[in-house]
Amino acid sequence: MASTGKRGLSSGEMSRVNLESWSLVTVTYNSAAMLREYWSNVRLPSEVEWIVVDNASADDSVEVARQLGARVISLTRNVGFGTANNIGFRSSESKFVGFLNPDVSPKLEDLIELEEVIISTAGIVAPQLTNPDGSLQPNGRGYPFLFDKVRNRLDPSGADSSYRIFASAKEDVPVVWFMGAVVLGTREQLENLGPWDERFFVYYEDSDLGLRAAAAGLPRTVTGRVRWVHGWARETSKLAVGPWVRELPSMVKFYSRYPRLLSLRPDSAKKKIASLGWPRP
Repeated sequence: MASTGKRGLSSGEMSRVNLESWSLVTVTYNSAAMLREYWSNVRLPSEVEWIVVDNASADDSVEVARQLGARVISLTRNVGFGTANNIGFRSSESKFVGFLNPDVSPKLEDLIELEEVIISTAGIVAPQLTNPDGSLQPNGRGYPFLFDKVRNRLDPSGADSSYRIFASAKEDVPVVWFMGAVVLGTREQLENLGPWDERFFVYYEDSDLGLRAAAAGLPRTVTGRVRWVHGWARETSKLAVGPWVRELPSMVKFYSRYPRLLSLRPDSAKKKIASLGWPRP
């Protein structure tokens, strides 16, 4: 575990404790307000490049990102979350790569500790995410059985604890997948994964990434040593029809690819998980 003396470092101090090179990739789509709220206080040290891939925003996301220090790739059309992430990944050159949503407020001094978790687990990692009020978000997840996903959406408080996973302070917790708001790893690990399947325009690409990592024997870990704020403005938590229409095609693709997650209830499937051919988290 990293010494506590590394916490709270300035960008100059980070350089003196041998921070490795990092590329942070953020996909924006009409995200100017989020960038102002969550990234305005982020100071980029020389070891960290921030790449913003803009999906043809109608607002001033491109200008705001540039003002905040990002290298911006401005697309002429909305190509989707996974494709835009891959464009940013291919444009990056660093040893470590992170995918961060525009509504995440990263503390870059934590990258040193996150490097250590990535190296010690030999897998991909996410910090424990919190709401702006400090309460924990369940960004770690278990197997995405349709039954669990629907129950979680309709009544999060009643969802199975093996599906919604939290990491307490100083705890590293293995998970099946984690929300795509923050995904961190080495370039080699992520390149071997793809990293993102571009057939998912938006939604379910993070579940798919986790299952592909599991199949490849790559650990997935949420670390409670680091906590970052995530605004979590998920569209489908609302009753508007549009976001649900956008999610349904990805849902169909996902469960067509993993039909056993569709047909088995989690209470019985947990007893048969070894027979599914997927590693445990």
